[in-house]
Amino acid sequence: MKKLFLLLSASAVLFSCSKVGKDEYIITGTANGIENGKTIILQAQDPSGMGGLINIDTVKVENGKFEIKGKVTEPAFHVLQLEAANQPIPFILESGEINIEVNKDSIQNTKISGTYNNDEYVKFNEEMKVVQKKLMDFQKANMLKMNQAQQTKDTATINSLMQQYQKIQEEVGTNSKAKYITYAESHPKSFISALIIQSMLADPSADIKKAESIYNGFEDELKNTKPGKAIKERITAITAGPSAAATPGAAPAPAAK
Repeated sequence: MKKLFLLLSASAVLFSCSKVGKDEYIITGTANGIENGKTIILQAQDPSGMGGLINIDTVKVENGKFEIKGKVTEPAFHVLQLEAANQPIPFILESGEINIEVNKDSIQNTKISGTYNNDEYVKFNEEMKVVQKKLMDFQKANMLKMNQAQQTKDTATINSLMQQYQKIQEEVGTNSKAKYITYAESHPKSFISALIIQSMLADPSADIKKAESIYNGFEDELKNTKPGKAIKERITAITAGPSAAATPGAAPAPAAK
């Protein structure tokens, strides 16, 4: 009985230490080497559908740190824009404690962690980098050769390199699509999975039964997100007939950083 009491007491302490409540988020940022007073802007996609980004919140860096708090009802991609940086930091804004370690010298190497979907986003990108490595290696190995061929107008070399690149690109594309589907099948609660299937349904040649099967395996919380609802509407429209299927397109699948 004493052990049970101690266990319950420990659990109560753990829960009480949480900084956020239901539908709340807190972004705790580390920005070492960035001057005090530099601006960090939290941005989201414009909900009007006009494109572009809108500002959600703005904070200042103080002693190498920043913090943003707010409320959110479901996961969605947002970005952090650091003053004077030429590249935004993409992440998934969702309920929970999100940790962001800004790499001021290489924004794309900024570390994001703390919540399920952000941890999955990071792992997904790392896996996709492996798939795309062959293409990147070819570009790196042949960049100088291509530049020299263009300068000397060596069309034979240019055409040869382009053909090799296209072949590798097609191979990587096929492998990437397979990776997307495998991921969505095995991650029924990941926000990334919903984006993958939504993007898949934008392709007229998509395997609708496959997409529907994966969607049916999603957890209810994922089905109730905006992408989840859009998937359901799209599947219903497609199965209802050609005219009903002509609904607006879907969000793109997440790209590797």
